[in-house]
Amino acid sequence: MTVELIGVPMNSSGTTDGVARAPATLRAAGLGGHPTVVDGGDIPVDPPTTTRGPDGVIDGPNLARTLGRIRDRVTAARSAGRRPLLVGGDCPILLGAVAGCQDAGDTPLGLLFVDGHEDAWPARASTTGEAADMEIGWLLGRGLDDLGADLRAVIMPMDAGRIALLGPRDRAELDEAGVASIGDVVPVLDDATVRADPADVTAWALAGVRSGAGPWWLHVDLDVLSTAALPAVDYLQPGGLSWDELDAIVATSIGAGGCVGASVTIYNPDLDPGLAHAPIVARAIARLAASLDAAP
Repeated sequence: MTVELIGVPMNSSGTTDGVARAPATLRAAGLGGHPTVVDGGDIPVDPPTTTRGPDGVIDGPNLARTLGRIRDRVTAARSAGRRPLLVGGDCPILLGAVAGCQDAGDTPLGLLFVDGHEDAWPARASTTGEAADMEIGWLLGRGLDDLGADLRAVIMPMDAGRIALLGPRDRAELDEAGVASIGDVVPVLDDATVRADPADVTAWALAGVRSGAGPWWLHVDLDVLSTAALPAVDYLQPGGLSWDELDAIVATSIGAGGCVGASVTIYNPDLDPGLAHAPIVARAIARLAASLDAAP
């Protein structure tokens, strides 16, 4: 099945640098060369601002517009029988993908979320105001009433029973801030648990995400990797996975079938002197694209 590459050059910090430069940098490093990948170009992103709104979110109206465009592109790709591969940018692009899949009839949709953080901070409690802290909380229906109407309108909450998180290692930070983990409502399998047996842990998590044989989306935030594997991310933490362990998650999950698309985020070219890691990231995404193309 044809994979459609869609770049999303956004940074939820309200700037045009950092992770917003990732799609262009990764294309220059060779991303998109797989013969079954159609490069659909980039989603347009309006000039951002760093203003934090009363709901606690930076540049919320602009984020809503970008998510709406992602939603439309993902809906079109899925309706045409393609599997979208979103390359960000940062994690809120997932929200547009979820809405687009559901609009196209991929329901009930599951989510395998591979990330170094839980991303479920209440907006006003976030120390950054970046929506990249918040998207899983919103998909669980938390804090939506506090958001502006335009942003709230493009978020389609999911069944908590079809979401699983692999790789978070920010529990100590959450505890220190007095923010509750979402491990009481969805499986949160930390990096140490995943490292013990990436393939088996992934298969176990995916059984709940699919709940039989349902459609599901794969989201990979590259800060799930260790600093040794990839230092070019904004929020470094101890621990994390190797590239081989991440590849095992991708191959096991997509190979099981039912994956309708994927998103990969958080590579920051500004933190990559000489862009030494860009080809490594591009090759990893190409492997993911090949798995998507060949998947049942």
